[in-house]
Parts: sequence; C-alpha cells; structure tokens
Amino acid sequence: MEINKDIFNERQLEQIRLGLEKGLDVSWYTDPKFIWEKMKEIRLGLEAGLDVSIYAKPEFAWGMMEQIRIGLEEGVDVSVYAKPEFMPKQMREIRYGLKEGVDVSWYAKPEFNEWQMVQLRLGLKAGLDVSWYAKPEFNNYQMEQIRFGLEEGLDVSVYAKPEFDWGQMEQIRFGLKEGLDVSWYAKPEFDNHQMEQIRFGLEEGLDVSVYAKPEFDWGQMEQIRFGLEEGLDVSVYAKPEFGSLEMKKKREALMEFKGLL
Repeated sequence: MEINKDIFNERQLEQIRLGLEKGLDVSWYTDPKFIWEKMKEIRLGLEAGLDVSIYAKPEFAWGMMEQIRIGLEEGVDVSVYAKPEFMPKQMREIRYGLKEGVDVSWYAKPEFNEWQMVQLRLGLKAGLDVSWYAKPEFNNYQMEQIRFGLEEGLDVSVYAKPEFDWGQMEQIRFGLKEGLDVSWYAKPEFDNHQMEQIRFGLEEGLDVSVYAKPEFDWGQMEQIRFGLEEGLDVSVYAKPEFGSLEMKKKREALMEFKGLL
C-alpha cells in the first residue's frame, strides 16, 4: 500500500507503521483528518478484531472512540452511546451501566452530564426508584441527597424539589432520619445553616417557633437556641434587629443575672 508521507506527521506515520507491521488494513485510518490518537484507537480495534466501522468516523473525538472500542471489547451494545452527542465521560458511564446490567435508558441522554449519570447509575444498581431524581434540573449533588434518602427508606418527596439546594436537602434528610418534624424548616426560604440550627433545636426538644423565622440568620438562631437550652427568657433579645454578637452579649448578661456565669 502506497502511503503519501508528506500529508502525515510523525505520530500519524508511526500508527500507520505499527498497523502495517501487524498486517492490519490500515486503509481504515490512513486519512490526514484522523489525528494520531484517533488512528491509535482504530488500530487497537483492528488488532482486537473489532468492527471499527462503528467508530472510525471523523465526528468522533479520540476519547469517544476509546469508549466505543472498550465497549465492543466488553461485548456491550455500544449503539446505545456511539453517538457524537455524548462526551467521552458520558459514554463511559453508559458503558458502566450496560456492563452492570442496569436500565441505562434512564440516563443515556445528552442532557445529563457524567456526574448526574453516576448518581443515576448508582441508584439503578441499588434497585432504587430513580424516577424521583432522573431529572436534568437536579445537579449531581442534589441527586446524591435524594439517592441517600431512598437508600435510607425516607420519604424523599419532602425535599426532592429543585428549589432546595443539596445542603438544604441534606439537613431535611438528617431530620427525617431522626424522626423530627421537618415541616418547621423544610422551606426554601431557610438556607442550610438556618435549617441546621432549627434541626438542633428540634433534637433537643426546644420550642423552635421562637426562632424558626427566615428573618433570623443562622448566627442569631444559634444564640436564641443557646438561650432556650439555658432556660433563659430569650424574648429579651430574640429580635431581628439584634445581630448575633449583640444577642450573645445580652444572653451572657441574662446568664450572669441568673448566676449561670
């Protein structure tokens, strides 16, 4: 076979040489539009006796070719992901799922990034109802919190909502796991730090109605919670106009008055 060496760089020529030495049909990749990494993937496929026609196409990046080649070697149905709309890492997650025997149709969709695919694959592998979070509007961290809740047998409907970020979801999940009345704080207007302070109060059996209000930041909530724990009349300082440092001073003054300091 005549090779026009002038149109290939050294690395491309090396891949052609390696193929010729092994008696391969290098016509599959003796094309300048294939960078050497692509040539290598086609060459490796030919060496393994694979049907390289599936991926020896310019529209596939070399990383995509690699995932298709590995899938062919593993005997999975690469037609599920041998599509240019999937990036290499997405292809990898679909390949993992096919290898594990899960229903990849749940996540073999370009709208899910590779990290979302990981969460869906893990859920499917665990036999969970991934319909709760197989939605592109959930990022992978939110998906993870919903997956954890499903694994723990919790009612994830309480927090499997896009308006909650993963930190908020985590606090709600912790509360559900502990059997708390999370309705006190399972509200988008509370950030995860505020939710945590309310959860701590519920764990301690405190009257969280005093501070479970969005107008208090988490530092203010903490000072009110400390006061309730200490049996103080927190109404003296449980007011949004007092910052957390001022609340602390007033709380310590009350403690001193009661002889607790």
